[in-house]
Order: sequence, then structure tokens, then C-alpha cells
Amino acid sequence: MGARPFRVGLVLIWLLATVADRLWWSHHTGVPSWDQADYLNSALDHGRALGVLAGGGWQGWNALLDLSPKIPPLASLVNGTVMAIAGDAPAQAAWSLSLWHALLLFSTAGWALQLLRPNGAARGFALLAAGAVGLAPMLLELRTDYVLELPLTALVTLALWRLGAWWSPKRGGRWWQALLAALTVALSLLVKQSALLVLLPALGWALIAAQRIGRGRRLQVLAGLILVMASVFPWLRHNWITTLGGTNRAVIESAAREGDPGVFSLEGWFFYLRQLPLQIGWALLWIGLAGLVLLILTRFRSPVARGFDHRDCSDAWRWLVGTLFLGWFVTNLSPNKDPRYMAPLLPPLLLLLSRGWWQWGLWVRQRWPARSSWLPGLALSAGVLVAIAPAWSLQSARQRSRHGDPLEAIVARAGGADPDADPATLIVVPSTPDLNQHNVSYYGRRKGGQLVGRQLGGSRDHIQPVLDHAQWVLLAEGDQGSVRRSARSLDQAVRESGVFEQLETFPRLKGGSYSLWKRRIDSASPVGFEQRFPQLATGLAKGPSGLDPIFSSVAIEHMLDGHFSYREPLRRKALEDLERNPADDSARWTLALLAVLSNRPAEAAHHFALLETSHPESPWPSAYRSVVLLAGWNPWSASSVASAAADRHGPNPLLESLESLSAVLGGAVWRIPEAVQALPAAVSSVEESLKPQEKGSS
Repeated sequence: MGARPFRVGLVLIWLLATVADRLWWSHHTGVPSWDQADYLNSALDHGRALGVLAGGGWQGWNALLDLSPKIPPLASLVNGTVMAIAGDAPAQAAWSLSLWHALLLFSTAGWALQLLRPNGAARGFALLAAGAVGLAPMLLELRTDYVLELPLTALVTLALWRLGAWWSPKRGGRWWQALLAALTVALSLLVKQSALLVLLPALGWALIAAQRIGRGRRLQVLAGLILVMASVFPWLRHNWITTLGGTNRAVIESAAREGDPGVFSLEGWFFYLRQLPLQIGWALLWIGLAGLVLLILTRFRSPVARGFDHRDCSDAWRWLVGTLFLGWFVTNLSPNKDPRYMAPLLPPLLLLLSRGWWQWGLWVRQRWPARSSWLPGLALSAGVLVAIAPAWSLQSARQRSRHGDPLEAIVARAGGADPDADPATLIVVPSTPDLNQHNVSYYGRRKGGQLVGRQLGGSRDHIQPVLDHAQWVLLAEGDQGSVRRSARSLDQAVRESGVFEQLETFPRLKGGSYSLWKRRIDSASPVGFEQRFPQLATGLAKGPSGLDPIFSSVAIEHMLDGHFSYREPLRRKALEDLERNPADDSARWTLALLAVLSNRPAEAAHHFALLETSHPESPWPSAYRSVVLLAGWNPWSASSVASAAADRHGPNPLLESLESLSAVLGGAVWRIPEAVQALPAAVSSVEESLKPQEKGSS
């Protein structure tokens, strides 16, 4: 096969897949559920931050990085840009998935070209592998599911291909290969941290090989690592604390909550293997495996088959099989199990299975040489038809009509999707796949709108703040979805309080209804959060005992006011107060706390440094300053501040722990035992400082 027919064939595979995807979207008009709406919101946020979508504009790098506190921003940046071109309806936004699929097909075909020679055979095999990727049920599902696994799979496949090309003992080791591999690794990590599950063992293997080969590759490794760190560091430096917290909740806590099988249990090790027939399809899996057995038997007879020398590409196959196994092994070590986490390993697995399919073609040609011009093609076509069946069945089962779904009507009634409406927050008490705080926010902010959804009701402590300050509330009659019992108490309180009036009821497709409530005009609110904030901020001076009231109040306020509209007026007033009186402690604490809540550690450190001067008797400004310097990825300054404060204030377990921990994070790994030893005393000192507060509240 020539180069031009190969390119045409690859484009044709993508076009056929895209047509199938668009047909699916034309029939599936259901609203996005929790995860899908969350990622659509992220794309919308990043598109607005870039200034390409209505309702936003460029506000600087820090504002852009604020939008991705837990998951890297690359996919959302690309998806938001596509949304600006294609439109912000879910089906329109899904055009980005077609672009990611094009990258996946290109990467798979490019990798396949390295596995077979001569070129004519390799191109045919590459088209076969690309077709397998287009037909695999799991990958087909991800092309029509607005989550991050498709961009992740595309970029991890690209990274493994380019990393293997550089690793190759015979054809690798060039500088351009090293830099391209490093760039693709960085891009993968900027889509989702779980790329490390597949790339980390592959990188380890490649780095060990580089150490054995010589100095030239070691320099390339160093340059590549610098490129990866330079690409990832700005986001990681800005969000490393929230990323760690989010990863812990998504991996450790989620696994415990969902009852996933243990890491070292037999059930856990077979979890992903049991998913393969559904993810790949029985035909692709078993015909491919049978072909691999046939290949092994054929190689025992002769290493050369029909002009293909297996020995010529043995390194490429070794890389494919090795990275596939290592990736599966490390992925199994993750406590949180989900079928789609296996997605990045499906393309290399399909490459391997495609080799089995290819072997059946060689076998047919050898057995019936007189019919070799048409019989292999006929057999392949029959196999493709068999492979289409499970993918078609899966997609058909996922189709869902939105006929009768009230989400858009509710959002419109509350003023959403209207660029001229004032910013508003709708408190969503129920949480169901067809209506939740995430898809309310997405539909409420389409077309430049400013309505966001937030969920309250997870605690009885939410009831009074909602009655005091909420403007819009959405309740459900019938199924409440995945909410706690306390949500029913909030539901009842809103209905019986007399503070809210019911504007409209919206029937639900599966029975029941949603009701939209708005605060009555004559219902006065108690003192607002802006008035209470300075007193809360001053509570920082008490140390740990002042933190819980602050963050408990802030957490609820951020639900009641999804736009954080309290921040700018408070900031302006505090600055004005300091102009009139530079010694105004309340204003300084206010600015420091606002900087912490806005994730501006350098600004917070500045204010805490001034508070150190104005409160020389207190260790807390120094402790806070050390913490925010550490959060700003400046462990050396954090250690220095904590050390100086410990000298001034005498023995202080918290400051001593901060000093040793900061030193370790700054590179003083020999102080790890000291940091570990200091931690229990620091925890005890914090607990002691909280005891008076506990007694007062009991």
C-alpha cells in the first residue's frame, strides 16, 4: 500500500467514526450527568478565561490557573476553544471529542508503522489497528461521553509511541526524538494526573535503559525532564495542595466509599481483566488472541513469513508488550477501580490483538494463494461486521431522550442563560443525573449567562443559612437522588418557613416534579457575610481555635454565593481603611484571609509579615506566613520564617514542625526523621489549643 492511499484510508476511518458519533448525538439529547456537566463547566470556565466565550475575558495567568485546582487544564483549554467555534450545547461541545479521536487514530497508526516492515505491510497493519480502535466498545463510548478519558488516552498513546521511538536501541537516541517524547509526556500529564499510572513505569524503563547506553542519552534524559517539569510546574506550583487533597478524595476515600476490591486481593487483580470482553468486544479479543497463538506456532516453524522479518521489529514489540504489562500492573495498584481507568491501555492492547488479526490474513493467503486477492478482504469484512455488533449494542443502550426534561425551563425561569441577567446562585437540594448543581451551572452560564448551581442540604447546619441568605432554591417532589437525610429537613424548612414563595412546578419525566422557590421581597436577611467577615478574619489571631469558625462559615457562604461577590467589596474597604489608618489590624487580617481564600500565597505572606511586626508577642502570624509560603512552593523561606519565629517565642511544637517539614520539602531529606518525630507534638499542641473552644461550645 502506498503512502497516499494509507493517508486516505486513515482519514476515512476517522470520518466514518465521526459520522457514527454525530448520528448518536442527534438521537441522544439527554442532559449531561454529574461528571459530564462538571467537565463541560470546566471547558466553559477556561473558554471564558481565554476570552473566546461570552461572559468572560482574560484576567491573567493566576486567574486562569485558579480554574483547575484539582485536575490539570489542557483538555479544558482545548475543549473550551472548540466550544467557542462549534457552540456550547452539549452535542456541539462534543466536537472536541472528535478531534481527540483523530489524535488517537493518528497515534495508534504511527505506533503500528514501527511494528511491521516493509512499509506496504506496515501501512495495511496500521489501518487495521486504527479500525480496531474505532470499533472497540469502550473507546466508542468515550467518544460520546464528555469525560477526560478520551483526551487522556489519545495523549498517553502518543507519548508511549514517541517514548518508544526514542528508547529503541537501533533507531532511537536522537535529540529530536527525546524532546518530542518529553513534550508528549508533559501534555499527557497536563490532561490528568492518572497518566502517571501508565507513563511512570514506561519512563522508568526508558531511563534505566538510557543509563546503560551512554552519556548522550543521559543528557537527553536530563533535557527531557527539564522540559516536562517546566511544562507542568506552573500549574502544579499554583495548585499542589488542592491537587493532593483532590487526589486523596478521588482515589483513597472514593475507593473506601464505593467498596472497591482491595489492592492485594485476587478480586482486585482480576477486576480489569474481567472488563476486557466488554471494553474491546468478544470478536476483537478472541479472534485477536487466537491469531497471536497462530503467530507463535508459525514462528516456531519459520521466523520469516511472507516477507516479514519479525526480528527486524523485535525491540518495538518488546516495548509494546512491556509497557502494556507494566501499565496494567501499576493501574491495578490504584485503590480506586473503575472500568474507564483502563482506557489508556486499550490502544496498545488493540495493537497487540491487531497483530493476531493480521496473522489470520497471512494464514488465509498461505492456505488459499489462488484467492489471495479477495479472500482475506472478505474474511476481514466479516470480522469487522462481527466486531461492530457489541459496539452498536452498547451505544444503543446508552441513548436517552430529553423529551420532557425540565432542566432548561428551570434555568430559564431563574434567569439563567441570559447575558443581561444579574449573577445569581440557585441552591439545588436534590441531586439526580438529570438535575444537579453541575448541570444547573452549565445550562445557567450558556450563552454568557451568570446563574450557577450549588448544593446544600448535606448537614442540618445548612438550614438556617439557607433561610437567612439564599435567594433561589430548587426542591424536588418524589425522588431526591443521592442526598443525605438532612436534605429532606432543609426541603421541609424551605416549604414551611414562609421566607420563600413557590414560583413554578416542573413535571419530571419519570414521575414527581421539581419546584422553584424565590425569597419573598419583604423577607429581610440578617447581617450579611461582608459585615461578619472582618470579625471572622480577626479570629485568626487566636490561632487554631479561630480557624474552624472561619472555614465553616466560608464553606457555606461559597455555596450561597457561587460568584464570591463578597470578596471585591471587602478588599476595597480594607484598603481604604488602611489608607486612613495603616495600623488597622482588622483590615490587615481581612486582606490576609482574602488572599488565602483566593489562593494568592505571596500576597497573604506579605500581610502576615506586617502582622508579625504589629503582633510581636504572637506566634500565629509567623505560623500562617510559613504555611502560605509553603503553599506557594517556597519551602526555603517557609523554613526560615518558622525557624526565626521559634527562636523568638521559645519552644513551640507547631513552629518546629513547620520548620522541619519545610526544610524536607526544600531538599533536606536527611531531616525526614526529625520532621516525622516533630509532627505528633505539633498535632497535640493544636488539639490543646482547641480544647477551650470545645468546652465553650459544649
